[in-house]
Amino acid sequence: MVLENKLGITESSELARQEEKISKKKAIELFEKGLLDSLEAGKFNSLAIIHKYLFEDIYDFAGQIRTVNIAKNNFRFAPVMYLKPALEHIDNMPQSTYEEIIEKYVEMNVAHPFREGNGRSARIWLDLLLKKEISKVVDWSKVDKEDYLLAMERSPIKNIEIRELLKQALTSDVNNREVYMKGIDASYSYEGYFVYKANEL
Repeated sequence: MVLENKLGITESSELARQEEKISKKKAIELFEKGLLDSLEAGKFNSLAIIHKYLFEDIYDFAGQIRTVNIAKNNFRFAPVMYLKPALEHIDNMPQSTYEEIIEKYVEMNVAHPFREGNGRSARIWLDLLLKKEISKVVDWSKVDKEDYLLAMERSPIKNIEIRELLKQALTSDVNNREVYMKGIDASYSYEGYFVYKANEL
């Protein structure tokens, strides 16, 4: 199933290619224009702004909370009926330490608030949070993609694996564009790695 898109693409691999190309271009703009610096770290509204900016040229739903229930393999992300309360809870979670930030990131992944593009948006959101709270970001070039995806898959049960994996890749080089851009790589995302199942409400 190919998501309805503004580009009129009907082939999934072509949509994935264009999505990555366009979202990377937009991510560079976010970084170079300093737009991220104006966002409030750790809030869903900031994540929605990031998502909208990355995907507004591709999807009508960019920046909007999903209206479908989605699952990956046997794991169901937050049901639509509980999504808004879940996001309010995440907004109010503490974020002053590295451990608290990762816990918040894991909860946002479980919420998976958008129909598509959650991974890329959330990694920018995570780096913004780390940068503002502890003056660090993740150097994604030091994170093995397979290890990351498996750790994220297991994180709702126990987050120590993802916490330790990302901790080893932290850097103080918070204004390095190359470090930032590595997190936009679609191969770090569930999209294209696992098959999503969606139920229209």
